[in-house]
Amino acid sequence: MVFTNENTIAKYKGREEEFHQEFEKALERVKLGEEYPLIIGEEEIKTSRTFEVRSPIDTSILIGRFQIADENTIDKAFKAAKEAFKSWRLTSWKERVEIAKRAAELIRRRKFELAATITLENGKNRYEAIAEVDETIDYFEYYAYILQINRGFAHEMDSRMYKNEHSYSVMKPYGSWAVIAPFNFPLAITTTMALGAVITGNTAVIKPSSDTPLSAYNLVKIMLEAGFPPGVVNYVTGSGKDIVDFMLARSDGMAFTGSKDVGHSLAKRFIERDPRPIVMELGGKNPVIVTDKADLNKAVEGVYRGAFGFGGQKCSATSRVYVFESIHDKFIEKLVNKVKETKIGDPRKRDVFLGPVINRGAVEKYKRYIDEAVKGVGNVVIGGKVVEENKGYYVEPTVVTGLPYDHWLWRTELFVPILLVGKVKTLEEALMRANDVEYGLTAGIFSEDPKEVEYFFNNIEAGVVYANRTVGATTGAMPGVQPFGGWKHSGWTGKNAGGPYYLLSFLREQAQTYYD
Repeated sequence: MVFTNENTIAKYKGREEEFHQEFEKALERVKLGEEYPLIIGEEEIKTSRTFEVRSPIDTSILIGRFQIADENTIDKAFKAAKEAFKSWRLTSWKERVEIAKRAAELIRRRKFELAATITLENGKNRYEAIAEVDETIDYFEYYAYILQINRGFAHEMDSRMYKNEHSYSVMKPYGSWAVIAPFNFPLAITTTMALGAVITGNTAVIKPSSDTPLSAYNLVKIMLEAGFPPGVVNYVTGSGKDIVDFMLARSDGMAFTGSKDVGHSLAKRFIERDPRPIVMELGGKNPVIVTDKADLNKAVEGVYRGAFGFGGQKCSATSRVYVFESIHDKFIEKLVNKVKETKIGDPRKRDVFLGPVINRGAVEKYKRYIDEAVKGVGNVVIGGKVVEENKGYYVEPTVVTGLPYDHWLWRTELFVPILLVGKVKTLEEALMRANDVEYGLTAGIFSEDPKEVEYFFNNIEAGVVYANRTVGATTGAMPGVQPFGGWKHSGWTGKNAGGPYYLLSFLREQAQTYYD
């Protein structure tokens, strides 16, 4: 078995018109305005209450109506998951690999419709939406590959004390996991957490973000179609503040991706009862260093894509840049000219780079952060305004310079398209400032000097680091290539998603010995 990344865009090189037509036809096929049930065991359940989900592109577009789960339905979901675990934990790893590969193929066949759903649901442009579906396929293929090459994580140990002794190390699943997913990668991040649990023999109850529940619904349906047994994957919807505590009380493990504050709160409540496993990724405040030995064209392209791709709504988004004083003004001039080219608007259109932010709350945060930057004597050199268009949530990509380094915006994850740029004198100063935050998710440097790059890699405190990455200075990690996860407050297990050790976070070791 060999793993290769999906990379749809590369496959359509020279056939770009065909790619666009496929995506646009898929947009027409997405069913809108339907009511979706909970999926618990073998049942599809409708409750007495529902909530509406509307597109951030245009709030007159009704994505669908989704059920509001309560304590009874959460209890039912975990009973189904725990019952399924009894047999699923004993299922051969080879069978789990085959089911995962079937799911990958089903997603591959439906990739354009799944991508179109993401665009409608959270406002990604078509390139980023198709890349997310590719990432989802990669997770299924890569985790199947990792499980296979490790033969289910069972290893014979040396037995030298006694002639008749036979010892093995066997990794075993914990049980039923609560999987709590974010809005920004509703298919890919939901997949890495849920699949990490179930391919290793656990079961899962998945709660997607209430902003993006349709992609997770599609994922669960595909996994069941591929052959994951009923109860192995379950799907519940509703407000996190109303149902997450019910999930935590019943689960044997928790996987969460979201903000630091929410993650810390969940973790404290979760381990209060029992020492249960947690897999968490909690965002970032991702720095880029641009030295006087950088190729400025590379630096501007990478920073622009890293900061403003998907409106900065990635935990890996470039959010602060430290530029050597001698090139600062030239860098800003080039960056501002690049930002001026940004096409903002409906991401269903071919030429749009920046679609909407996710909801009204994000718009209000954006406005508040701009006000705080100006109050803090920062200079908004471009952007800073809300764009009223089509009843959607559109804001301008924004670059702020001159904000004092003691201002709290330098240390706070913003999750909107605002980039802070500051001056530094040396690489040592830049690294000191880059590391002087609670987070440590991603980071980048632009320098053509190998010694500067080596110094950066040796001293930066982050889980995913890049040098001279033009496709996104701090973004765009691919499963099997750049394992994705953070240090400090950005991570929990130290084992990154899409990497060779991630599945171990969902397993515990048992030493088995028998004697003839």
